[in-house]
Amino acid sequence: MDLSELRKAVEEVELVDGHAHNLVALHSNFPFIHAFSEAQGEALASSHHSLSFKRNLRDLAELYGCESSLRGVEEYRRVSGLESTGLTCFKAARISAILIDDGLELDKEHDIEWHKGFAPFVGRILRIEKVAEKILDEDFPNGSRWTLDSFTKAFVSKLESVAGEIFGLKSIAAYRSGLEINTNVTKQDAEEGLAQVLLAGKPIRIANKNLIDYIFLESLEVAQSYDLPMQIHTGFGDKDLDMRLANPLHLRSVFEDKRYLKSRIVLLHASYPFSREASYLASVYPQVYLDFGLAIPKLSVHGMISSLKELIDLAPINKVMFSTDGYAFPETFYLGAKKSREVVFSVLRDTCIDGDLSVSEAVEAAKDILARNAINFYKINLSISAVSAHNILPLNVIDNLESDVSFVRIIWVDNSGQQRCRAVPKKRFNDVVTKNGVGLAFAVMGMPSFQDGPAPGSGLGSVGEARLTPDLSTIRTIPWSKHDEMVLGDLNIKPGQAWEFCSRETLRRASKILKDEFDLVMNAGFENEFFLLKSLTREGKEEWIPFDSSPYCSSSAFDAASIILQEVASALHSIGIQVEQLHAEAGKGQFELVLEHNICTKAADNLVYTHETVRAIARKHGLLATFIPKYKLDDLGSGCHVHLSLWQNGQNVFMASDESSKYGISTVGKEFMAGVLHHLPSILPFVAPLPVSYDRLQPNTWSGAYLFWGNENKEAPLRASSPPGTRSGLTSNFEIKSFDGSANPYLGLAAIIAAGIDGLRRHLSLPEPVDTDPNPESLQRLPKSLSESLEALDKADFLEEFFGVKLLTAIKAIRKDEIDHYLENKEAYKQLIHRY
Repeated sequence: MDLSELRKAVEEVELVDGHAHNLVALHSNFPFIHAFSEAQGEALASSHHSLSFKRNLRDLAELYGCESSLRGVEEYRRVSGLESTGLTCFKAARISAILIDDGLELDKEHDIEWHKGFAPFVGRILRIEKVAEKILDEDFPNGSRWTLDSFTKAFVSKLESVAGEIFGLKSIAAYRSGLEINTNVTKQDAEEGLAQVLLAGKPIRIANKNLIDYIFLESLEVAQSYDLPMQIHTGFGDKDLDMRLANPLHLRSVFEDKRYLKSRIVLLHASYPFSREASYLASVYPQVYLDFGLAIPKLSVHGMISSLKELIDLAPINKVMFSTDGYAFPETFYLGAKKSREVVFSVLRDTCIDGDLSVSEAVEAAKDILARNAINFYKINLSISAVSAHNILPLNVIDNLESDVSFVRIIWVDNSGQQRCRAVPKKRFNDVVTKNGVGLAFAVMGMPSFQDGPAPGSGLGSVGEARLTPDLSTIRTIPWSKHDEMVLGDLNIKPGQAWEFCSRETLRRASKILKDEFDLVMNAGFENEFFLLKSLTREGKEEWIPFDSSPYCSSSAFDAASIILQEVASALHSIGIQVEQLHAEAGKGQFELVLEHNICTKAADNLVYTHETVRAIARKHGLLATFIPKYKLDDLGSGCHVHLSLWQNGQNVFMASDESSKYGISTVGKEFMAGVLHHLPSILPFVAPLPVSYDRLQPNTWSGAYLFWGNENKEAPLRASSPPGTRSGLTSNFEIKSFDGSANPYLGLAAIIAAGIDGLRRHLSLPEPVDTDPNPESLQRLPKSLSESLEALDKADFLEEFFGVKLLTAIKAIRKDEIDHYLENKEAYKQLIHRY
C-alpha cells in the first residue's frame, strides 16, 4: 500500500492551532521544566523519569543541535534568546493560525498581539471564569456591594462587548467545581454563592459550584446567541483538578437541555483518560466537538496513538481538531505540532491498513483534523489553500536574523537629564546582572551637562558605589540593532534596597503618596519636539545645520523626513509605544512626535526609550536628532510638553462629572492644578534644568513665560485641554509647556506630583484663567533664568518629603555648576546637541 500521499499531506499542511496560551519572556520566573509536565511541587522532581519527558527533550535537543539534557536545552535558550528560539520552533512547527486563551496568567507573559510575529493569524479565546473574577475584583460603584443582578448585567455586557472580537469562550469549571453542571441552578442559590465568594475577600477566586454553574449557563447563552463556540477543559490537568469530576459524561444534562441545542462545545485535551466517553458524546450530540491538545505531546507514544484512535472510534472525523495547548515556551508549540503530525499519520495509516479509510480519504481526513475543521468551526478567515501557500517563516528571513543577542544595554537617566547606559554580554546579564546589577560610582549622579565629573557640593564623588539593577519588566529588543536588547535600570545600594539618588524610585515614591493619600493616579502624555540636523564642514570646522527649511506642518517637510519618521514610528510600535501624531514644527528641521498618555511611571519609561529611538535612527541615516531646548538662539526652541490627568478606578477624575462644574474640571483637578501653578517657579529646575532652557521660555513663543493658566491658551504655561472626543464643556487634562527634553522625566514628573499634592492638601483655589494674550503689566513673569528658579526652589520646603535632603542638595549643586559654566563659556551650549 502506497502511503506516500498521506505522509506528504500530513507533513505539508499548515496547522491551525485551536487552543493555546501566551508565551512568556525569557526572564520569566515560570520554570522551563513545566514545558514537559503538568506536575507541581515535589512531584515535579520525578517528571524527568517520564517517557514523554525523555522523548520531548531529545526532540528539542535534535531541533537545537545541543546537548540532550535539560541543562543543555536551557543553556541554548538563554544564549539564543526568545526571538531566535521562537522563530526556530514556529518555523519547524509550520503553524498558520493560533487561538490563544489568555486567561492562564503567567509571570511576564506577552500579550496576544505580540504573538503575531510567529504566526500570520492570532485570535483570542475568552476564559469566562477569569472575566467574572476581574469584574468582582473591582469595587461596585457608590460603595455598594455586588448583587447577582448587577454582576450578571456587568458580566453579560462584557461578553457581548467583545463577542465580535473573539473566536470563542472557554470554561475551566472542571478545575473549580467539576463538570456536573446543574442546568436548573436557581438565582437564589447563585446569589448565595456570590455572597460566599465575596466574603472570602480579594483577589476573587470563584469556586462555589452554584455560582460556577450559573456563570457557565449565562456564558453558554451568550455564546449561542453570537454563534461562538465554548471550549471546556475535560480530562487530565494539574493536581488542582478532581479527575472524578472532569469526565465529560457529566455534561450530558447540558447537551440534553433544549435551551442549548444550538450551542457548539469543544471538549479539550482528548478528555484523557476519558477519550472513549468523549468519542461517544461527539457521535450522538450534534453540538459536541473534540480537541486533542495536551494529550499530544504529554503522553507516551502509545498513549497518544491510543487516545486519538479512541477519539475516532465513534466520533465523526469532521469533529476532531488539532491544537498544541502550547503555553509559556515556544518549544511546547513545536512539540505539540511535531508529535501531532506523527500521531495523525500513524493513526490514519492504520485506518487504511484496517480498511476503514481509503488512502485518498485518509489524506482528506488529515487535512480536516490538522487545519480545515478548525478553520470552519472557529470561522477563521483563512482558507486552506491560502494556509498551504503561506510561507510563515521563509528560510531567508531566518538566515538573515542574527541568531543570538550579544549585549544588553542597561539605561539610566542622571540628575542632569542625560541618558546613559552600560552594556553587558547577554550571558553575563542572565547569569549575574539580573540578580546583582552592575557597579556604578556614586559620582555618576552628580555630573552636570558639560563634563563627566561630579559638581562641587553635590555630595557625590569618587567614594562609594551603587548597583545599577535592570528592571526586567522593561527589557526590549532594540529595533535598530536586533542583535542587542535594552532595559531600564534602577539604582540600588544593594539588591532590593533603593538608593536615595534613584530618580525612578523618586517618581514611584511620589506616585505612592498620591495613591495612598488621595487614591489618585497621575497619567502623562508627552509631546516631543526635536530638530533633525545634518553635518556641514566650513573652513575645516564642523557645523550642524537643519536638514530642511520647510514651514510648520508642511507636507514637504514630512516627505523629506518620511523614511526616518516612519522607521521611528515602526520601531516604537515594536517595543509597545504608540505614536498618536507626527508633524513638522515651526523651527527649521524641527518635528513633533506625540505619545499616547499612560500612567506616569510608564510614560517616563516610554519617553526615555523614545529619545533613544529617535536619536539612534536619525544617526543611522547620517543625521543628528537633538531634544535640546534651544540649539540655536535665533531659532525656536524645543519643548517636551506634558499633558496630565488624574485617574481613579479607571476613570478620569480630573474631568468634571458634568458641565455644571466651573471650567469643566473637578474639584480634585482644580486643587491639584492650583498646586502645580502655585509652585511652578520652584519646580522649574526639574522640568527646565539648563540655563539654555530659559532662552526657550520667552513671551510670544507659545512656551509659557508668565505665571497663569488658560483654556486652550497656547501662551499659558498651564493650559486646560479638551481634545477632540471630549464632551462639550469638560476638560480632560492640563498641559505644562515648561517641560523640555533636557529634563530627567522621572524627577520632572515627581516634582509635578509633589506640587499637586500640596495643592490637594491645602485645598488651593485655582485663580481665574487668562484666555487672551498675556499682559506683562498684570501678570507675574516666570523665572527668566535658572538662577531665579533656583532661588524659588530654595524656598520650597514641601519638596523635601518627596526628594529627600541629599537628592535636593545634589540637584541644586548640579544646577549651580551649570549656571557658572555657561556664564563663563557663552558658546558652550552649542555642544549640548550631542548630549540631549
